[in-house]
Amino acid sequence: MRSSLRSQPHHAPWRWAWAGSAVGLCLTLLLCAPAQWLAFALAMASHDRLQLHDARGTLWQGSARVVLAGGAGSRDAQALPGRIDWTLQPLRGTPELTLQSDCCMPVALHLRMTPTWGGAQLQLSDTESLWPAALLTGLGAPWNTLQPEGDLAFTPQQLRLQWQSGLWSVQGSLRVTARDMASRLSPLKPMGTYQVDITAAAAPAGSMDVKLSTVSGSLLLSGQGQWQGQRLRFQGEASAAPQHEAALNNLLSIIGRRQGARSLLSWG
Repeated sequence: MRSSLRSQPHHAPWRWAWAGSAVGLCLTLLLCAPAQWLAFALAMASHDRLQLHDARGTLWQGSARVVLAGGAGSRDAQALPGRIDWTLQPLRGTPELTLQSDCCMPVALHLRMTPTWGGAQLQLSDTESLWPAALLTGLGAPWNTLQPEGDLAFTPQQLRLQWQSGLWSVQGSLRVTARDMASRLSPLKPMGTYQVDITAAAAPAGSMDVKLSTVSGSLLLSGQGQWQGQRLRFQGEASAAPQHEAALNNLLSIIGRRQGARSLLSWG
């Protein structure tokens, strides 16, 4: 018994030393985690639709080129013309992700995460960003057929996503303005400017109302629908201003079901 008691002080310091070394090693690996880890995680979560190429820096502060693709093996990948920089601050009271890009986000965009009981809330700052519409081509059909040109302005307003007990709910709104749009299916450039308003729906819980309208132009678009989970149900129509019917006839025949001079749009 005495021998056993005497041996404890001799081994205990070594156990603490090994435990301290292991904790220190884990913290070092975490703090120095390469940016490629984030690229791998996004590719896995999006099934290779959202990719980060040439990722540099660390998981917490780095940069990369954003690429949209139609999935694994897709040949329609489309890269952003510039790089996106990010800073992730996970040890604050409210973890925050900051994104900035010279080409699309000259003003930093902030994404704050607030843990809740059984879930989390994500809040987006009210910061407008401007993206080239050609980026959508990377997602494959139908964008690779339309080959859109123009700019997409995203304007969130008090947009919050709530993850609770395995379900998403949405508060706030998002406006997407498609400016001076054109397509390879029509010689008319530009065809017009359009607005998509996405707002939280009163019911069912977690769904979003979607409304499409024409701001200006010769291609006239309108419609409305609802987004539930990953499914969009939408009904609308497209038509051409009388003086440009010939230039838009081919496009109208492809984007929907023709009914006289109109083209009926339907998804879901």
